[in-house]
Amino acid sequence: MASGLLSEETSDEVSGLDTSLSAQAYYSRSYLPIFQNGSATNWFHYSDEARNHKRLKRTQSIAESIGSNSSLYSGGKSYSNSSSSFISRSSSTNSLNSLPRLHFRDHIWTYTQRYLAAEAVEEAAEAMISAAEGEVEEDGSGDGMRLVQLLIACAEAVACRDKTHASSLLSELRANALVFGSSFQRVASCFVQGLADRLSLVQPLGAVGFIAPSINSLDTAWEKKEEALRLVYEICPHIKFGHFVANASILEAFEGENFAHVVDLGMTLGLAHGQQWRQLIHSLANRAGRPPRRLRITGVGLCVDRFKIIGEELEAYAQDLDINLEFSAVESNLENLRPEDIKREDGEALVVNSILQLHCVVKESRGALNSVLQKINELSPKALVLVEQDSSHNGPFFLGRFMEALHYYSAIFDSLEAMLPKYDTRRAKIEQFYFGEEIKNIVSCEGPARVERHERVDQWRRRMSRAGFQAAPIKMMAQAKQWLGKVKACEGYNVMEEKGCLVLGWKSKPIVAASCWKC
Repeated sequence: MASGLLSEETSDEVSGLDTSLSAQAYYSRSYLPIFQNGSATNWFHYSDEARNHKRLKRTQSIAESIGSNSSLYSGGKSYSNSSSSFISRSSSTNSLNSLPRLHFRDHIWTYTQRYLAAEAVEEAAEAMISAAEGEVEEDGSGDGMRLVQLLIACAEAVACRDKTHASSLLSELRANALVFGSSFQRVASCFVQGLADRLSLVQPLGAVGFIAPSINSLDTAWEKKEEALRLVYEICPHIKFGHFVANASILEAFEGENFAHVVDLGMTLGLAHGQQWRQLIHSLANRAGRPPRRLRITGVGLCVDRFKIIGEELEAYAQDLDINLEFSAVESNLENLRPEDIKREDGEALVVNSILQLHCVVKESRGALNSVLQKINELSPKALVLVEQDSSHNGPFFLGRFMEALHYYSAIFDSLEAMLPKYDTRRAKIEQFYFGEEIKNIVSCEGPARVERHERVDQWRRRMSRAGFQAAPIKMMAQAKQWLGKVKACEGYNVMEEKGCLVLGWKSKPIVAASCWKC
């Protein structure tokens, strides 16, 4: 209900705020408990108060909200008497007429954001505490609960630029967040690295801005990332799920077409051997009737040499299946891509494929993404297949973003624990060099350096609609469940349908969402 209060326009404008400011400026104290006694009792006490507070807020009118919370623009002073009230009873009409329209909108929007952010923090923290309590029951200790408390307290200290307190907490966290520990200790180790990096980049209290991160210090060797990506593809169903749903939508778009063209944005992060397109080529070769007379695949990205190697492998594979495949590569990032860079031919059906790519174009303003979507629209594709992480890691407030990410990646690390032994080096590589890199980018970076700007499927639905795309519901729930059984995914994974999109989740927590769009 609260999300409906926020207009689509202001939901994007909020990204321009300075997220390095203290989180305490935006959350009421009931949403920011400081765990000092090592007990979870205080948290739930605060949560109950918060819930009561939110129920009152829902029944409050806009005018009452302005009147009761006018201290936001008054430096904390109270204006409750009749002679100096923000909107006096005797001159309410004149006051509203004289109030600047932008000021009025900003006032309402600010309190809406405070409510939404606090709600996100509360929900994520409760989930974290529940997970920690589960660990307590398993190992009989309170280490998991204490780790949650330390992480939240450290995130608050970092948000407040309190280097002394944050450094002290980081020291304790490093001693408890073990890379080869429990699932929550392992995910905590990645967040500790992110918090430490962010703390080293923020300027002292009172300064303005955020120091740009060093690419060398934040970037991991490409070889390690490549191996981690390969392991994620082989062991986790996330990327395979995206490929399966995307190929099903592409096959539907190419039904009855003799000349087919796929524009692949990013080539699935440069995954070796072109796994997605091998599956598509095989399906086209065995489809009812006859295969297309020609299939063209255009890879878009900066790793052109890698793309060409993949293209040569795909052409050889297609030749063995009597498919006429032409592969080409366009060296460009998404923001600089031009429609004329994509060579089109008359009579061909074109489909655009984006696997975990477009979230990198979401910036503080929505202009960059809109520009990319407009260019895609100019290609007049029969379908645009979009696969993205289904979580809110692009919020305007650091603490809310931190809690959302902690909740999301805790579920992923929990799934890894169910699939791989504790000391399996493959598990450590996946956690540290793939998901760990995403976590550090979300936590430590700001501005252009923060590229892991994941958003929920509802937000993508609004963005795509504004860009002129219409949803094409994916109606293959039964096939998706069958696929999940065939790939022998670990018990705990499930497929859900949400307003025409298919979502892969772990124990009810959404992980990856796939959707299809038409011009």
